[in-house]
Amino acid sequence: MKATYKAYFVYYVLISSVFVNAFEPISTTFVVGLGVAAVGRKMYNYVYESCDSKWIAFNSTGLEVALDRKLFGQHVASRVIQKAVTGFMNNKNPKKPLVLSLHGWTGTGKNFVSQLIAENLYKEGMASSFIHQFVSTAHFPHLSQIENYKSQLQQWVKGNVTNCPRSMFIFDEMDKMHPGLIDCIKPYLDYYENLDGVSYRQAIFIFLSEEEKDRWIQLKVAICNFYGRTDQIHIEINAGGEHITQVALNFWKEGRDREEIQLQDLEPALSLSVFNNKKSGLWHTSLIDKNLVDFFVPFLPLEYRHVLLCGMAEMSAKGLEPDQDVVDQMARDLVYFPKSEKIFSGKGCKTIGGKLDYYT
Repeated sequence: MKATYKAYFVYYVLISSVFVNAFEPISTTFVVGLGVAAVGRKMYNYVYESCDSKWIAFNSTGLEVALDRKLFGQHVASRVIQKAVTGFMNNKNPKKPLVLSLHGWTGTGKNFVSQLIAENLYKEGMASSFIHQFVSTAHFPHLSQIENYKSQLQQWVKGNVTNCPRSMFIFDEMDKMHPGLIDCIKPYLDYYENLDGVSYRQAIFIFLSEEEKDRWIQLKVAICNFYGRTDQIHIEINAGGEHITQVALNFWKEGRDREEIQLQDLEPALSLSVFNNKKSGLWHTSLIDKNLVDFFVPFLPLEYRHVLLCGMAEMSAKGLEPDQDVVDQMARDLVYFPKSEKIFSGKGCKTIGGKLDYYT
C-alpha cells in the first residue's frame, strides 16, 4: 500500500487514543476503547498483510487459466498441480500439509509454477510475507553447519506456521542440499493433528530440483544406441531428470504424441530415482520412505515448438508486439539435442528473456 494510507492509519490511531481518554467514566472508556481497538485492527489489516481471507484466498479458476495459457509443454505437471492444489484448498480438514516435489530440467517451468500457485493464493503473490523460500546453496552452504541448519529450519517453520497456518515453503535446489537436512521437518509434514499446540495441516511445502551437472551419461548412451553413432552430446540433467527425458525420447522414437504421456508413466520410477540419488537432498529421506510426498511432479524437456511459444509470450510480457520471425530466429540459435533433429531444448525457456533483448 502507499505510504500515504499508512500515515492516515497512524494519524487515526493517535486521534482515537485522545478520543478515548476524553471520557471520564472507566466503564465508558473501556467500551469505547474496545470499539476503537476493533476498528484499529480492521484498519491495520487493510493496510498491512494479515493471515486472513482478505489477503489469502484461493482462485482455482485463475490457477487453471494461468497453467493453461502460460505454462508450455507441461500437460502432465499442469494437470497434477491444478488437481492437487485445488483439492487441498477445498478440503476444510486436511489430514496433513500438501507436499509437492517438482522435477525436470532447468527452464521447464518449476519455479514458474510455484509463482503461479502463489499468485492465485496470496494477494501479494510471491511478495507475500507468508511465502518462505530457501535456496540450498545460499541458505545451507556448509556441511559442517548441518546441525545448526536443522535447528534453525525447525524454528523457522514452526514460528511461521504459528504466525499463519496457511504458509507456503519453497525449497529450491533440492539436489544440492546436504542429504539428511530436510528430514528435520519430517514431523511437520506428517499426519499429526498438532505438535506442541501448532497444526501444520494447512501449510504447503514445495521441493524443486534445479539442474545438476555431469549426470548425462545414461541419456547419452541411450541416444547413441538409438542413432548408432557416438555423437558428443553435452547436457545437464537434475535429480530424476534422466528418467523423465528417457520417457519423452521413447515416445518420440515410437512416433507417439507427447500428450499421451501420463503421470503413471513417470512418477513411480521418478520417486525411486530421487530416493536413491546420493547427490540429492532427498536421498533416502524419511519424507519419501514414509510416503509424505503427495506428488512427484515431472516436467518434460521442452521441444522447439514450446520455445517458440515461450518467446512469443515473453515479447508480450515485455510490452512488445509478438514477432514470429524474431522469435523463430532466436529459437533457432539455441542448443537442442539430438543436434540433427532438434528435439529438446538444452535450457528450456530459461534464457529466452535475455536472448530476446539481443534479437529485438
